[in-house]
Amino acid sequence: MLPVCNRKDCMAINRREAREAVFELLFETEFRRDEAFEDIFRSSVENREIEVDPYINDTYFGVLSHLDEIDERINRHSNGWKTSRISKVSRSILRLCVYEMLYCRGEIPESVSLNEAVELCKKFDEEKARPFVNGVLNSVKNEILGAENA
Repeated sequence: MLPVCNRKDCMAINRREAREAVFELLFETEFRRDEAFEDIFRSSVENREIEVDPYINDTYFGVLSHLDEIDERINRHSNGWKTSRISKVSRSILRLCVYEMLYCRGEIPESVSLNEAVELCKKFDEEKARPFVNGVLNSVKNEILGAENA
């Protein structure tokens, strides 16, 4: 079992930079389907000089280990769009944020995860993708909070 992000005080870089590094790793993984996730991570750390950081490690491998559940949530809230039809950039952002909302509860507020996803969208995705990503993530957040309050 891979650890969930639960080590707040041991980050060498700030959370926004770490989140961006995870997004980039997830995006890169989209193009390297035939390689082991560990190899992608290792080569990215070496070649792109990514900090070895607990959040980056835990979140990258956490997203990948929970991919089916994460994609099922995205599919349920994307109004007819399956994850396979969503752009690689948007899909990577969505997966990262849904993972944080599901598995980093208590450490990262859902609103922070959602806001950071929109910021990633502004930086890396097309402008027209922002409302879609924001809408899907708000629906997922409402489902999570609704289940919690039920």
